[in-house]
Amino acid sequence: MRTFGFPEFLFILEAAKWTLALSAIAFVGGAILGLALALMRTSESAWARGASTTFIQIFQGTPLLLQLFLVFFGAPVLGLDINPWVAAGVALILNSGAFLGEIWRGCIEAIPRGQWEAAQALSLRYVDRMRDVVLPQAFKIALAPTVGYLVQIIKGTSLAAIIGFVEVTRAGQIVNNATFQPLIVFSVVAAIYFAICWPLSLLAASMERKRARALAR
Repeated sequence: MRTFGFPEFLFILEAAKWTLALSAIAFVGGAILGLALALMRTSESAWARGASTTFIQIFQGTPLLLQLFLVFFGAPVLGLDINPWVAAGVALILNSGAFLGEIWRGCIEAIPRGQWEAAQALSLRYVDRMRDVVLPQAFKIALAPTVGYLVQIIKGTSLAAIIGFVEVTRAGQIVNNATFQPLIVFSVVAAIYFAICWPLSLLAASMERKRARALAR
């Protein structure tokens, strides 16, 4: 039996790069999907609103762990060869897209109706109204909650360990199986997550305070 030491710590720490990489994939992919869903949720098309609402309700109403299982174990049933990287990325993108879409839908609808009516009075098409009037204002509102949700994405990547994706949590499991020192090992894992997430939480809180002060003026 090995004793937990610097090589084991380094192994867990190096796995953080895969946590960050998976988080980046989930955030970028989820942001693209989320923006599309938010636009669909606020569009003039009943079909688009219904389809996006159904998607969001499904992915918000089911556990991320179950979504990982469905993608990882369901793809081979459909004849698709999939590895933990792809499965984790797809599941996290779909899940993140649903939550970001709803966050951004709220930010879009928070824009005063006078702005929408003014854009309509100028005979701007829906695309032009969103691009030139609504989205630039919604972007400022969305910054703080988006950064806050990024913290949830990072923590959510830990569930990818269950399908064999080697990120911080999975690396901790591997080290613990070799050392049988769970208190030390998972304390290190928790410390790494905290070191990644805490600055982002502070940033989101700071953005929220700045926006509150700006609105109070």
